[in-house]
Amino acid sequence: MSIKKDNVIKVATKLFAEKGFENTSIANICSAANVSKGLVYHHFESKESILIEIFTQTTDQMIEMNMETKKLIAPNIQLQQLIETIFTQLHQNKHLFQFNLNIMFQPSTKKILSKQIERRASILFNSVKNIFDQISQERSTMLTYIFIAEIDGIALNYLSVFNKYPIEMIKQELLNKYKNIK
Repeated sequence: MSIKKDNVIKVATKLFAEKGFENTSIANICSAANVSKGLVYHHFESKESILIEIFTQTTDQMIEMNMETKKLIAPNIQLQQLIETIFTQLHQNKHLFQFNLNIMFQPSTKKILSKQIERRASILFNSVKNIFDQISQERSTMLTYIFIAEIDGIALNYLSVFNKYPIEMIKQELLNKYKNIK
């Protein structure tokens, strides 16, 4: 990917996270990225295609995080590593997570990304379920839903509800909870 295209994606992600997709124009993106509309339209057909590209890239990052986790053998260790990775990414890529949160609550973006959202949800669910299958076949589906809901709730509270959210303490509690799950 070209440096300018990458910059447009980075700037658009930040603007979509801060202002929302609906309130961000191509002109806003061009101005903040210090590029021409021609350059943006050279790489992207529309604002919607920028949104799809961002969402696809974040999904690919999630898949990559999951691949790192699969290198570990014990399922409890896989969960511990997954939790560590999620919290590291949540802290390091706050704008990306805010972007994801915003698009999930905006009907217009949810409609544009329906196929990508479904794909991501399926990948996420199946990868977490594979870990829980190793712990308890009969409870793996329910444990997967609970784990994903916990992560989503933590991310929501960290990104948009509390100013001084005790993210490190919560990570430790989650790590302790899943350390010896059976």
